[in-house]
Amino acid sequence: MTNAIDRLTTPQVPIPAHLGQATAIEQSRAVAEVQAAVVAAKQMPRDTDRAQADMRRSCGEPALASRAFFSFPRSGEAVSGPSIHLARELARCWGNIQYGIAELRRDDAAGISEMQAFAWDVETNTRSASIFIVPHRKDTKRGVKDITDLRDIYENNANQGARRVREAIFAVLPQWFTEEAQELCRKTLTSASGRDLEQRIATAVEQFGRMDITQQQLEEKVGQPRALWNGEDVADLGVLFQSLKRREITRDEAFPPAMVTAADITGEKRAEVPA
Repeated sequence: MTNAIDRLTTPQVPIPAHLGQATAIEQSRAVAEVQAAVVAAKQMPRDTDRAQADMRRSCGEPALASRAFFSFPRSGEAVSGPSIHLARELARCWGNIQYGIAELRRDDAAGISEMQAFAWDVETNTRSASIFIVPHRKDTKRGVKDITDLRDIYENNANQGARRVREAIFAVLPQWFTEEAQELCRKTLTSASGRDLEQRIATAVEQFGRMDITQQQLEEKVGQPRALWNGEDVADLGVLFQSLKRREITRDEAFPPAMVTAADITGEKRAEVPA
C-alpha cells in the first residue's frame, strides 16, 4: 500500500540472495498484517468527535502534559516543541495509525546504522517515511566518542529514531488536531495556583536538587526569586527537567557553570581607574 511517490523517492534496500525460513515467515506475516490493518480501517473508520474527545481528556492530565514538550539549547537559543510522548498519545487518540522505527542495516566496520522511521494513516493511506544514517557516536564532555557496546548502540539508534518517528506522526496527523492538543497541554501545565502551585514549586526544587542543581541556579534560570514564580515558570522548569531526564540536554548545557577568572583564583581585585 505504499504511495507511488514513496516508491520513487525511497531508496531500495538490497535483498539478500538467501532468505532463511524464519525471515520468509516473518515477511509473509508482515504482508498479511498490513492487509488486515487496511481492511479493519475500512470496516471501522475513525470517529473524529470521539478522537477529539479522547485527545482533550488526555491533554488535561498532568502526567501527559508534563512530558508533552522538549527543550534544549542550540547556537545560544532554546529549541522547543512537542515530544514523542505527545505524538504517540495523539496517534492513539486519532486511531488507525501505524508507526515505528526499524534498523535496516548495521555496519560495525564503518560505525553506522541505516534506519527507517515511518508513520502511516491506514485509513486515508497517508504515509510519511524517512531513511537516515545514525553514526555509532555520542557527544561527551571530552568530545565525540565512538560507541561499540551493543546496548549503547541500541539506545543511540532508538533515541535518534524517536525524533524521526515524532516528525512522521505529526506529518500524518491533522494540523488542527495537534495544535489544539499542544494548547491544552500548556493550559494544563500553567493552571496551578495557590497551594497547588506551592506544592509544584517545592516538587520542582526537590527534583532538580537530586541532580545537584540548586535553587539559586533555578532562580537564575527563571529570572526571578522562587517567591515570584508562577504557573508558567514552573511549567518551563518541568519541560527542562524532562529534557534532562531523557538526556536530550546535559546539565552543563542547561545550567552553564560560572566562568572562573584569574582574579577569582588569586583573590586579587582589579585596580579601579580614578575618575
